[in-house]
Amino acid sequence: MKLMQLSLKPTSRLALLALLTLIGSAATTTASGADQPPPLPREFRAAWVATVANIDWPSKPGLSTEVQKREAIAILDRARDMNLNAIVLQIRTSADALYDSKLETWSAFLTGEQGKRPSPYYDPLQFWIEEAHQRGLQLHAWFNPFRARLQGVKYKESADHISKTRPDLTKEYGGFLWLDPGEPEAREHTLRVFMDVVKRYDVDGIHVDDYFYPYPIIDPANPKSNKELDFPDDASWKKYQDSGGKLERGDWRRDNMNQLIERIYQGIKAEKPSVLFGISPFGVPRPGQPKGVVGFDQYEKLYADTVLWLNKGWCDYFAPQLYWKIDAPGQPFRPLLNHWVQENKSKRHIWPGLTSSRIGNGERSYAPEELLGQVEIIRQTPGATGEIFFSMRSLMENKRDFSDSLKKGLYHEPALIPASPWLQLPAPGLPQGEAHAGKGKLELTVQAGPGAPPFLWAVSVRHGEHWTVSLHPATNGPLVVADDAKEPAAQVAVTAVSRAGDASDPVVLPISR
Repeated sequence: MKLMQLSLKPTSRLALLALLTLIGSAATTTASGADQPPPLPREFRAAWVATVANIDWPSKPGLSTEVQKREAIAILDRARDMNLNAIVLQIRTSADALYDSKLETWSAFLTGEQGKRPSPYYDPLQFWIEEAHQRGLQLHAWFNPFRARLQGVKYKESADHISKTRPDLTKEYGGFLWLDPGEPEAREHTLRVFMDVVKRYDVDGIHVDDYFYPYPIIDPANPKSNKELDFPDDASWKKYQDSGGKLERGDWRRDNMNQLIERIYQGIKAEKPSVLFGISPFGVPRPGQPKGVVGFDQYEKLYADTVLWLNKGWCDYFAPQLYWKIDAPGQPFRPLLNHWVQENKSKRHIWPGLTSSRIGNGERSYAPEELLGQVEIIRQTPGATGEIFFSMRSLMENKRDFSDSLKKGLYHEPALIPASPWLQLPAPGLPQGEAHAGKGKLELTVQAGPGAPPFLWAVSVRHGEHWTVSLHPATNGPLVVADDAKEPAAQVAVTAVSRAGDASDPVVLPISR
């Protein structure tokens, strides 16, 4: 990874921002003034990789294992090149699996046939995790909780799909198939699927999007009426009432979602506390929140009490989908972002979703400056510490040079993910090692100290009065850092960073020449 320059003085663009969480006090092995490395930038920089309908990966169903892997590597290389630090990979689109699961069937978007595993066999999720970690990237596994079939799909459902094995738990809804959240067994199944991945895979995060109860559609039996089709959960509603339930129907539906979200969060923390749980809801909390905002009401229509989930602390990060322009009438970007930050009573991460897919996209196109401006606004907003782009395909295509502009400008230097202090996770111990200055490079030998295992080495190098910084996977082998400065390196400092972003103090390494 090419080193990028940081000034010793506080001129670094990221270092000036209030959003950046600074690493703790200086290590005792570093001195003050010019000997002290500047704080390492902190910002979550991610992109969604959507597999549903082959939006991002694989480019079409039924590709060979070799081609699927090649496409995945191209995405991860692009993410690393752009100084992203995480990928959010969709692994469950419709009660299916893009990984080896005994609970759900193989996805048709992977192989072209639901229930058919890749040939030659490989486990896509395991492959993505390993390749992401080799590049110093986090891998968050993205699930759709209740959708069981998309509208208008061409593939046939396999015999081991839940629509065949437990049809009593699914409901047809205008061409879609949905697991009924009102059925306790449907919620239990979804929870088991989530926890199976947490237990068996070395993921860095678990992620859900905005599909809870389905987005309402117009009743196809009476399309001219403009009447929305209600979700067909009469049977589970009656069971609830017969069991003595007292909630109104809307509140009952919201409670079904509340129970699942809370249990997912609690389950993750009981199994692997360092695994982050993220929720990416519709961007408007409710019409009128904040004042003047209009539009879709997810509380009444999706039965998603997202503000409750945030305030209860049932997540580690919240990524509201703020897909509107900065000055959009009825959904202005900055007031919506400020409102979510103000609602964040539990002080979780706020990492909004941004729609880079609109750049160069016909009549609904956004200019690159629109998205760059949104990143600037996020940085100017205390309490918002990163963003997620939808989707990776748009970053790969680099329409109107957006990706290049982002990399050369706002993302010109690497950043660590913000730490999550509420998790109270141990930080890595002080690293040890030495550096050797060679022609055009520094060769480092670094060993981990006691404490949490390091995920990254953050290497800071001083030439004169200026520092450069680079991030590297914390492997045991020798570490080579490009160093093409005209004058020799005066100082090398290494910081150990854990999977969850907790960091040691920087340690100065002796340099041999």
